[in-house]
Amino acid sequence: MSEGEKEYQSLDDLVAWQKARALGVFVHKQIVPMLPVEEKWDLASQIRRASKSVMANIAEGHGRYYYQENIRFCYLGSGSLMETYSHLTTAHDLNYISDELFAKGNSLFLETRRTLSGYVAYLKKSKRGGDLPGGCLKEPAIDYALSFLPDEL
Repeated sequence: MSEGEKEYQSLDDLVAWQKARALGVFVHKQIVPMLPVEEKWDLASQIRRASKSVMANIAEGHGRYYYQENIRFCYLGSGSLMETYSHLTTAHDLNYISDELFAKGNSLFLETRRTLSGYVAYLKKSKRGGDLPGGCLKEPAIDYALSFLPDEL
């Protein structure tokens, strides 16, 4: 272990997972109850599953030995994060949730997106687990930054 490297970081200490968890709790406690009964098996089900998937993918990646696998699961979590935002937007567009509730959800989305992007950058830089057998796999040279999104979302 290098001089500045911490021992194993628990999942509860991982800020990206904490942010995803807060978003998931918000969706379940604040958004889903506002949706009409006819959305129970459609929008409500989809936004619940997408928000749970964000933190679940971060957790699964965190449990992997190689940084490439951790990054891959973070990308999957990022996809679920975008899906959650899309469902949140739909709920707002259909006037199921107020502007205030949408703004709070958007703020949680942006915090989670920034934190998850920073975590991926950290993983790429540190290459934790890269010295383990099988850890020398090369990641494709693709820019996965979420820079295509305007900051004012």
